[in-house]
Amino acid sequence: MTHGKYVLGVSALFHDSAAALVCGREVIAAAQEERFTRVKGDWAFPRNAIDYCLGQLPPGAQLDALAYYENPRMKIDRIFQNAIANAPGGAPLFPPALRTLQTLNRDLPGLLLGILGDAGRIRFCEHHRSHAASAYYPSPFEECAVLVVDGVGEWSTTSIWSGRDRQLRLEAELAFPNSLGLLYSAFTQYCGFKVNSGEYKLMGLAPFGRPIFRKRILQELIDLKPDGSFALNMNYFGFHKGLSSINPLFGYLFGVQARHPNEPMTQHFMDVAASIQSATNEVMCGLAAWAMRATGSKHLVMAGGVALNCVANSEIIRHTEGLESVWIQPAAGDAGGALGAALAVAQELESAPAGASHPFPKTRDDMQGAYLGPEYGTEDMRSALEQSGLAFETFPDESGLMAEVARRLADGDVVGNFHGRMEFGPRALGNRSILADPRPAGTLNRVNRKIKFREGWRPFAPVVLAEHADHYFEGPNDSPYMLLVSDIREAFRGKTKLAAARATGTSSPGQLQALVTSDFPAITHVDFSSRLQTVSETSTARIRKILEAFYLASGCPILLNTSFNVRGEPIICTPAEAIDCFLNTNMDVLVLGNYLVCRSAQGSWVEDRIGKVKFRAD
Repeated sequence: MTHGKYVLGVSALFHDSAAALVCGREVIAAAQEERFTRVKGDWAFPRNAIDYCLGQLPPGAQLDALAYYENPRMKIDRIFQNAIANAPGGAPLFPPALRTLQTLNRDLPGLLLGILGDAGRIRFCEHHRSHAASAYYPSPFEECAVLVVDGVGEWSTTSIWSGRDRQLRLEAELAFPNSLGLLYSAFTQYCGFKVNSGEYKLMGLAPFGRPIFRKRILQELIDLKPDGSFALNMNYFGFHKGLSSINPLFGYLFGVQARHPNEPMTQHFMDVAASIQSATNEVMCGLAAWAMRATGSKHLVMAGGVALNCVANSEIIRHTEGLESVWIQPAAGDAGGALGAALAVAQELESAPAGASHPFPKTRDDMQGAYLGPEYGTEDMRSALEQSGLAFETFPDESGLMAEVARRLADGDVVGNFHGRMEFGPRALGNRSILADPRPAGTLNRVNRKIKFREGWRPFAPVVLAEHADHYFEGPNDSPYMLLVSDIREAFRGKTKLAAARATGTSSPGQLQALVTSDFPAITHVDFSSRLQTVSETSTARIRKILEAFYLASGCPILLNTSFNVRGEPIICTPAEAIDCFLNTNMDVLVLGNYLVCRSAQGSWVEDRIGKVKFRAD
């Protein structure tokens, strides 16, 4: 039985716009706008995501409130105070500041009133409170420390909250411009990647380097205090004065100016990436310890864009004394702010007094595996297949389909799997995934180059039956949302010549990756790490059944899992998009619900489609 008020949450107008629908603490639906518009990281007002969420209201139900994930007035105040404080040097900030003023002050009220015509039921939730609520309320804990770390909200860049008795209390915060997220983004730009989307590339590049600049970062760029707080040396940055995250002094500090995106990746930038990742690990561990001291809790939950840094997350688990358990919101970035705002406002509307027990036992989190997006029926899939002209096979018995998929995976086929509700957050967790056997030596390069059309060194994640994870991986290995990193155990590693190759200073990331061997080369990064996804025995997602069938067929409980999309595109949403991605890549098999499409069964026209997709900038 559903309890509570229906609240729609909205995040928009910066990046990763999204909408979410909750009823009390029950998460009903959530989706990012990019999945509907096909514009990666779409920041526009999420009309499509809102329509989807409102379509999930039960018959006769009405919205009790609309929650926006920020306080626009506070955000405008920060933007203009910063621009004025840095005048005349901050002159480049005035045009975007005026556009932001127009958007938030003139456009946003009308957009929100268009959804819910009663202004009295529209609430604004501060950015970091939205993040904190997204982490606390769906978590498995009734009491915990809440750590939020991102670029910047209104003013906050880092905040620590106490979650207890269904209430959130702010314990400490750091304010703009002192931001770990903006520091990491500065290095993202310096290494030639796109800010607000390329940070995961920087994290993936770090293992190829040596952290030789770590000390310089901690001495010159960030002053890390004993209590875990920090301050940035703004002499090296540009984000407070203009549109660039860094200024020329940043390059002089490291002896080389910023890399152009089209230039080759050199050892210098690999070392810089390793150095900022190492420094980030230390800062995040300090913040986690601070959060535990401030709240007195041994449980930690996290949100904010920096909480998507799975390397730092794992370091927190490994090195934070007294920490018993960690839970991270799978949509930790701004998209998750829509969910958090909805949950925070729903809690305010609850009639139960503070301290009242939750009506449902909290034995696990409330995110439903992050499967919160649209789902398509058998007729939708069949219609899309018939319109495409593809030959396909129907499997009325799911066990038979799983056995066939497992056989093809074991034979080396790359399989696109489309089933159930779309994932919410940046990770594909099985329902919109490309899967492959991680054991063949050529799989990594094949999937990168011929299916994803991206850099050959980019790592892939393993998805593993949870009961087998400890046998193959050491370190944190309870990772249902692909937000932790574990290492391949020594028994499954091969020899490597990395040290000698790095000494020459001439190897590219792709060449270095090729020197690393393991029993599972397609999911083993250059430092023998893996961004792990575990699937428990209680999971009802189809990925569990695929893994079980593959294990039965091959003796291997692990598959490569990457998002069902190509470079520069959002993860697919609809059956038609799954078909289009299949046609435009070298994927061997498409599983669409209970339908199976094999490339080998198609006419020659299919081969003519490969690679014809026009990629957006990644």
